Amino acid sequence: MAQVRRLEPRPARRGEATVFKAWERFARGEDDLSGVRPEIAISWHRCRDQYRVDPGLAEAPAAVAEVGHALEHDVVFAELGFRAASLVHEVGPLGAIVTITDGTGRVLAQWGDPATRAVAAEANLAPWFCWAEGAAGTNGMGTALLSYTPVLIRGAEHWCQAFHDWTCAGVAVRDVVTRKPVAVLNISCWRGELPASVGSWLGNAATMTQRILRQHAKDDGAELIAAFNHARSASRAPLTVVDPAGRVVLADDTAGVLLGIPGSTPAPDPAVRWKPELPEFIRAAKYACEQAARNPDWAGSTQILTRLAAEPTSISFRPVFLAGHLIGNVVSFGVTEGDPLPRPGDDAPLRAQPHRMVATRDNRMVLLRLPEVAFAQSDGNDVWLSTDQGMLRAASPGLDRLETELGDAGFLRVHRQYVVNLSRIREVERRYKGELFLVMDDQAQTMVPVSRRNAPTVRRALEI
Repeated sequence: MAQVRRLEPRPARRGEATVFKAWERFARGEDDLSGVRPEIAISWHRCRDQYRVDPGLAEAPAAVAEVGHALEHDVVFAELGFRAASLVHEVGPLGAIVTITDGTGRVLAQWGDPATRAVAAEANLAPWFCWAEGAAGTNGMGTALLSYTPVLIRGAEHWCQAFHDWTCAGVAVRDVVTRKPVAVLNISCWRGELPASVGSWLGNAATMTQRILRQHAKDDGAELIAAFNHARSASRAPLTVVDPAGRVVLADDTAGVLLGIPGSTPAPDPAVRWKPELPEFIRAAKYACEQAARNPDWAGSTQILTRLAAEPTSISFRPVFLAGHLIGNVVSFGVTEGDPLPRPGDDAPLRAQPHRMVATRDNRMVLLRLPEVAFAQSDGNDVWLSTDQGMLRAASPGLDRLETELGDAGFLRVHRQYVVNLSRIREVERRYKGELFLVMDDQAQTMVPVSRRNAPTVRRALEI
């Protein structure tokens, strides 16, 4: 019989008392978060003010319903299982356990130290229970679902006091097209410490696993190009094919002009697909994919404004499937077929434009009006905002997410590292080789580079 290791109390960590006192104040309704890491402070705000999670919760709730997954996501779970098994050899002797959740925070599998698993079961840290942040507060699995980098949650940083004896580290594996979380790989330790290298382990596991998704996305792109060619043989209307995120894999020359992207230029790789200049088109493409995912026979149409006409242009969407899962849509211009898509003002819910941005400074949350922000710049895993109050770190992780949130609010992606507020551009400088630089009206009059790929979009947006 295997010997079960006894779990012993651990000594208090440096700064743990400070975090616990801040947690007590915040749980009472105060907003003093001195000594709390910004990412934890933001999570606590979500738990208290948005999700209203009871800080006295003692166990995670059962998953409400089983969620279906696409075939390639099942491959991800299998790959993560292989990664988890190798991690157990590293952290098992420390008394840690390794878990995998799906994109909703539902635990699918667990491995590791038997004594720790027994303690975990008391808090429902076990398969078929939900550890999304909205269900169980700040924790390694749920908070990782909302982050683009590995997260580490120590002791009193957990929102629910019953979990303060745990240290958890998690990382989300995200769909390379939609950027939605597919799964989380998490390591948890009860009354113990995780090694400093845990973030590197998790980050490497996520990177290796996402290579599978990237290859699947390339295959999907090739299939969308084939669908384009098939549709072209049966139609003379301007055509394009888009992925579930509304990015263009291929457009003919006419459709390319209407969308403000290069025509007849295939982009099967998700990393280089074309983003149309028309937010209304992207919203319609995403909505079409949501409908087709529920009903494979669905087809729909709507009208959008393009840059070439004063009147709206009709567009229709027809879904494309590969091995039973939706990979995108064929879009025809000047054609009205299928169900009408909701228009602004209809009863269908629309994504509200943000009125503020949230940044952090000295463990405080700073609420910024959009005109106060000149530009956003990515720096590794962080996004920094140039504001009227100086440089502040954005609360939203990832420049892609920020671009999506601000796409309808006068902000534009001009470079892989920059999103700018168009109203804060003071001058445009053209270099001798044709490179464009934007002189911003921030305190430093920063010169923001424009990539060659984004230059046509910038010229059209500024009408230059």
